[in-house]
Amino acid sequence: MDALERIEKQVSENPIIVYMKGSPDFPQCGFSARVVQVLKSCGVEFAYVNIYEDEEIYRALPKYANWPTFPQLFVKGELVGGCDITLDLNESGELKKMLEEAAGLKA
Repeated sequence: MDALERIEKQVSENPIIVYMKGSPDFPQCGFSARVVQVLKSCGVEFAYVNIYEDEEIYRALPKYANWPTFPQLFVKGELVGGCDITLDLNESGELKKMLEEAAGLKA
């Protein structure tokens, strides 16, 4: 399975997944740390992929998502965006609604 197929599988199998630098417990950049902090504050479970542990994913994800930077947040198979968009959605209250719906906590 090539990297694009693996990304497709990860995105389709996980309602909320973030591709980030590092892990939620040890983010390796400030943008990834902020996104994880916001996701945790919403109180929903999420999957993650440490792009530093998989160079193929690191190289293929910007092509897959048509988004050049990390982190990248996907909800229900769709790219939400990176750090700035995630923080803006959180500020407006939209992110929590979106995540709760994806996690099956709201109808």
